[in-house]
Amino acid sequence: MRRFIALCVMMLLLSSCSQKAAFEELADGACSSEQAQLVDAHISAQIDAMAKDDWELAYSLASPNFRSNVGIDQFIFVVSTQYGMLIDNQGYEFNSCTIANKKITQDVAVSSNSQVFNLSYSLSVDGEVLGVDSSTVTVSEDKLDI
Repeated sequence: MRRFIALCVMMLLLSSCSQKAAFEELADGACSSEQAQLVDAHISAQIDAMAKDDWELAYSLASPNFRSNVGIDQFIFVVSTQYGMLIDNQGYEFNSCTIANKKITQDVAVSSNSQVFNLSYSLSVDGEVLGVDSSTVTVSEDKLDI
């Protein structure tokens, strides 16, 4: 058990060091492969938390600025009423990741109820902390199973 806890602490420390180095310089253009992996992992954790109704975890992955303006009850209400595809997803795929004006944009295709929803996530880095600022549905398509 002690080894497991020590391993978890080491992983947390290494990931925060890696995250800090990856986001020290937010140059406009495509995300580096390391940045894209960290962004994908962050968004995956939030989507997976929503699918498991772990609202506290999902909310904690929002940016500090978002959380200072939106309470957890409002967050749950908006996600439940407008982003049901995240809760009921049957999988998701990451597409382009770009940086402009110190903001990260990650496009995600979410499959839910025989449809594919294309979402555009906006993330920011506050100090060393990556967080989701917003998510917007850009396109919804019927999923064709041939």
